[in-house]
Amino acid sequence: MIRTIAIDDEPLALKLVTGYIIRTPFLELAASFDNPVSAIEFLQQNEVDAIFLDIQMPHLSGTEFARLLNGGAKIIFTTAFEQYAIEGFKLDVVDYLLKPFGYEEFLRAAMKLRDRMAFQPRNEVVVEANNDFLFLKSDYKIHRINFNEILYVEGLKDYVKVFLYGQPRPLLSLTTLKAMESRLPAERFMRVHRSFIVNLNRIELIERQRIIYGEIHIPVSDQYKEIFQAWVEKNFV
Repeated sequence: MIRTIAIDDEPLALKLVTGYIIRTPFLELAASFDNPVSAIEFLQQNEVDAIFLDIQMPHLSGTEFARLLNGGAKIIFTTAFEQYAIEGFKLDVVDYLLKPFGYEEFLRAAMKLRDRMAFQPRNEVVVEANNDFLFLKSDYKIHRINFNEILYVEGLKDYVKVFLYGQPRPLLSLTTLKAMESRLPAERFMRVHRSFIVNLNRIELIERQRIIYGEIHIPVSDQYKEIFQAWVEKNFV
């Protein structure tokens, strides 16, 4: 099942889309909203796979809303205005439904959504019963990552960036930092900030509660300062 929400400030249009979602066997309607601000509050506490999103709305347009998401849920635009098609392409939306549309057009877009998600499963971290490496899905490939290659991991909502020693670009994978933390050996990795996990064996420089990797400075937040300081003192000469 693909968990979805619908957002449209026009009551009849919202009723039509939610009805289509309920009628479609592989879609689940988690909630519907007549304004994007309420939807933002919902998404802060709940995860969804896709959003059927109107563009022309007061206070916050659909395109502005999509940019705020910064990835994560897939988007299908529903609008009466053709001129937003190029903007939708730039935002990498799944499809663009031009109002008024019928169920056949809706179903075609929903099937396109299902096909795209089939190639991008939600949990992108796969670990063997092994204490030296993990398999990470990134860019439709499966990468074997040795633990000692990892410098640090940065969390970005539903994604993580895995920075590797000697590699200029990180691997981007669809998973959460919490899921990644649960897969990494606790004796070798430590969460030092709500957005960062570091490889303790790769730390070479610490300055003013920051871990330095070249030009990158990773802060140690107050929440994790005590446990990190205990690790430093344990290894102090």
